[in-house]
Amino acid sequence: MSAWDTPERRALREMVTAFTEKEVVPHLPAWEDACEVPRDLHQKAAEAGLLGVAFPEEVGGQGGDLVDSAIVTEAVLEAGGSTGLIAALFTHGIALPHIVASGNAELIDRYVRPTLAGELIGSLGITEPGGGSDVANIRTKAVRDGDDFVVNGAKTFITSGVRADFVTTAVRTGGEGYGGISLLVIDKGTPGFTVARPLKKMGWHCSDTAELSFDDVRVPASNIVGDVDGGFVLVMQQFVSERLGLAVQAYSTAQRSLDLAVAYARERETFGKPLIARQVIRHKLVDMHRRTAAARALTRQAVERAVDGDRTDPAIILDAVLAKNQSVEACEWVVSEAVQIFGGMGYMRESEIDRHYRDARILGIGGGATEVLNDLAAKLLGYA
Repeated sequence: MSAWDTPERRALREMVTAFTEKEVVPHLPAWEDACEVPRDLHQKAAEAGLLGVAFPEEVGGQGGDLVDSAIVTEAVLEAGGSTGLIAALFTHGIALPHIVASGNAELIDRYVRPTLAGELIGSLGITEPGGGSDVANIRTKAVRDGDDFVVNGAKTFITSGVRADFVTTAVRTGGEGYGGISLLVIDKGTPGFTVARPLKKMGWHCSDTAELSFDDVRVPASNIVGDVDGGFVLVMQQFVSERLGLAVQAYSTAQRSLDLAVAYARERETFGKPLIARQVIRHKLVDMHRRTAAARALTRQAVERAVDGDRTDPAIILDAVLAKNQSVEACEWVVSEAVQIFGGMGYMRESEIDRHYRDARILGIGGGATEVLNDLAAKLLGYA
């Protein structure tokens, strides 16, 4: 029995599958058109025990780990969900871990517990209009003024930024470089904090994304996460989990796309025979399976090592980087081939494969662009 197939995890997979089939799949097209998921979905997911799967029980979670989180992602996609849905419903997976790691009981009570209960929605504010993966050059400033920090700046491409009740925000509290960055929790509704505009995207249509603007926003100094000027380390510590999460989304999307393509190839007839009777189609499906299986194996191995390892360990960081890039490469190729097998129907908005094709494109950008991660891998491997 593997760590991925214990009785408890089989039950988790079955529960997530049933939840997705009932609460997500029938409504997903409408949510795509609305460009957001409803708030009550968070409450339903919390009641089902989904939101806190990988969070400690002492902060309101279910006490699971990265394997449990990966199983949730696999099951959502296998049942007909989407990575856009995962981004919208589980944004707290990148908004809360820094707060939990800080051990700040007040912030945990104010933000972590109610979010895991489905009462609040949180987001993470890192990317700025002038830069993406270059976290060390954050420009949004937070200047201490008595018991507050006064924040000025802007963020962009913020997942769940339209609906979020709070944003765990990277700000510059010190000098230049990584040593001057802090994390500060900023509540929506604070004077001067505005959602500048919701952003329309190629994919992830049901996941709202926003530009945020901060104009002399006064935030209590008690909302600092961890130490002042210590935010860069907190962000880096969580990158392993984020990258592995995206890798799981990628190979799970590939698997779902393969499954859809196989089913379509069996039922679609051309020139008197089903598509799957054609050798070129069968060989294409085999290649899709091979790439997906390889990505899954590499990522699952990396996830298992990260569960028990130090996520600041260069070897663990390298595992996550390689897993993400391998899975993204497999996903992009598989979804493209799946659309080709579907032919004209694959180009129609009513086709599920159309959604996966559009959604897959962001996976090689978010959590560190493929090129940035390749360069990081070169350094970790001693090639640079």
